[in-house]
Amino acid sequence: MPERVGRHGEASAGLPANVIVFERGWLSSNNILFVGAEETALVDTGYATHADQTLALVESVLGKRPLDRVLNTHLHSDHCGGNAALQQRYPSLRTDIPPGEAALVERWDAQSLSFLATGQSCPRFGFTGLLEPGTECLLGDSAWQVHGAPGHDPHSVILFDPVSRTLISADALWENGFGIAFPELMGEPSFGDIAATLDLIEKLSPHQVIPGHGGVFTDGERALHTARRRLAGLQRDPVKHARHAMKVLMKFKLLELHAVSHVEWGAWLAGTPYFELIRARFFTGETLEALTGDLLAELVAVGAAQSDASGVRNA
Repeated sequence: MPERVGRHGEASAGLPANVIVFERGWLSSNNILFVGAEETALVDTGYATHADQTLALVESVLGKRPLDRVLNTHLHSDHCGGNAALQQRYPSLRTDIPPGEAALVERWDAQSLSFLATGQSCPRFGFTGLLEPGTECLLGDSAWQVHGAPGHDPHSVILFDPVSRTLISADALWENGFGIAFPELMGEPSFGDIAATLDLIEKLSPHQVIPGHGGVFTDGERALHTARRRLAGLQRDPVKHARHAMKVLMKFKLLELHAVSHVEWGAWLAGTPYFELIRARFFTGETLEALTGDLLAELVAVGAAQSDASGVRNA
């Protein structure tokens, strides 16, 4: 099934001329391509099942010129799932990741990385460098600042160009919110980290924001107001946040599979550790089968899924 892809450049979003944004549809994060005089680079690489499309998008701009560098804002599967394919396509490719999970990637500890826990896939990849917060990296002939942005992911970074005042916000800020607070689901407080990251973005005062998902936007003040309002709601009702997170993981899998039998769907739910961990923390009075059955019914009710005797389908 093809996904929606849009391209944003200088004319449409006020971005620097050598920055091209590939706006991806779920399952993939947006990809940001830099075409410099000496080096090309791609920030975030999408989901594994969309790797062929990621390669095609990069090649549609670079042609025979190689991709020199990949940078990941964080190591969720929708942001780094194309790393392995790009490394295979471009053997000299350098890959920079945030330092927090570097040791896990080096030994490929799939149990400790988030891929198995969320029931998602990510082919093994290597890395050659680290995106250390407080440093700068050269992208498209400009110096971009690397800032730590914990909350959605404790190890995430965001990138900021102080000249054009362009922010690559990953999942720390979208036009209408931000990514799930995954540490909160595991009992590690992170709502405060999200608030601090939003404060940091406000201090940076970007003129345009390239989010991890959705279109490039320029009204950062409005986006921050929306994000803070949403954050306050999550803090008041963490159980609602937990239900939402479980539904997002379920919808993500349906987007990947398109259709699945009830037996296979039940096996995936039972075999994905996050579901039982979230249930045990927030829904002790319910069985996992009953809880996920209710959540699937909610997805069906809003037109996000279909379920009948033949199985479960994306909608």
